[in-house]
Amino acid sequence: MRASQFFNCISKIYRLCISMKFFVAVFAFIAVATLSAVAQHPVASPYQGEGDGLSVGGKWVEFRSEEKMTGYKKVRFELQADNYLSLSPDYKPRIEMVCTNRKYTSAEFNPGMRLGPPNRPGFWGQPQIEVMVRVDDTHHYHGWNWLDGRFLSMDKGTARELMGARIFKIQIPGPRGPEIAEFSPAGLNLARVKQDCDLKPKKPSRD
Repeated sequence: MRASQFFNCISKIYRLCISMKFFVAVFAFIAVATLSAVAQHPVASPYQGEGDGLSVGGKWVEFRSEEKMTGYKKVRFELQADNYLSLSPDYKPRIEMVCTNRKYTSAEFNPGMRLGPPNRPGFWGQPQIEVMVRVDDTHHYHGWNWLDGRFLSMDKGTARELMGARIFKIQIPGPRGPEIAEFSPAGLNLARVKQDCDLKPKKPSRD
């Protein structure tokens, strides 16, 4: 093979490699853009006056709204369960954390089914249901306020534990026996929650 032919062959191989790198880079860019678009696909809000939600990491979705009379900015972080409870096969349980004007307001557990009657009084005599909560490899019992038989008001400490957990489960009494809602909270954008709620995760106590 002549030297000119050799260099011509090398030149063709080089141009082919450059072309392949270009196509790989274009493909990678398209893949990342597609994944980003999927991740940011709006989630319709069930509440009037609230904007559609956007992903804020993992299975968490953030919804924003404004109170009409005060102008306060409200942010609602929602996490749906991985499973359905026996009495509600079409609606997953969910946890909602609400913040107003960059301050934590409340957290509620919505089991997606009608709750039974309260089974214990709170410190001030308010109706509560005792639940068992698992956070990673720890578990605790809590009395959560019973709200109209449809929601349970979570304590702030458990909400903070949820933020940094990998495994999170809530067991409530049901007419057929205990019901367990299972959540996968990993992946939440903690910086976003700190910005919108001034709230940080907390490690569960083993006591």
